Amino acid sequence: MLTRDGVAGLVCLAVSIWLLLLTRGLPPAIMVPIGPAFYPRVVLLILAALSLVLIGLDVATAAQRRAAIATAPEAVEPPPNYRLVLATFLEFGLYIVLLPELGFRLATFVFVLALQITLDLPRSWKRWSLAVIVALATSFVCYLVFEDYLSVILPRGSWSGL
Repeated sequence: MLTRDGVAGLVCLAVSIWLLLLTRGLPPAIMVPIGPAFYPRVVLLILAALSLVLIGLDVATAAQRRAAIATAPEAVEPPPNYRLVLATFLEFGLYIVLLPELGFRLATFVFVLALQITLDLPRSWKRWSLAVIVALATSFVCYLVFEDYLSVILPRGSWSGL
């Protein structure tokens, strides 16, 4: 029996396959080797692969859940933490609002650092420095991939000029 994760994986897999089929109707490229269907297909294939992983993990953990229930029927799962979900949505909304003002690099750095702090507050200098390094690396790698490799013009900040 699938849980909500498995059902969500099935829905995402069905949607990604349906949208992949719809990309066949996009016009072919005329001047460049990569056509307008390339990036949607890449994203949809990644979504389909992640959906399969989610379904597989759900099926694999179903047996573990049944075994755990058989051995400890009174085991209670922790309640869902909706405050973290709300905080994540608020931070993402702030990221979208501040992106044109701060620019992609600075806004991404601040967003990734704030999200790490929100989800798991660092309690030592080592964890703080790791959070800063992860935020720097994420911002830098995303900038290189989108700006240099994919030739996507990322927003420059009107406040920062970055």
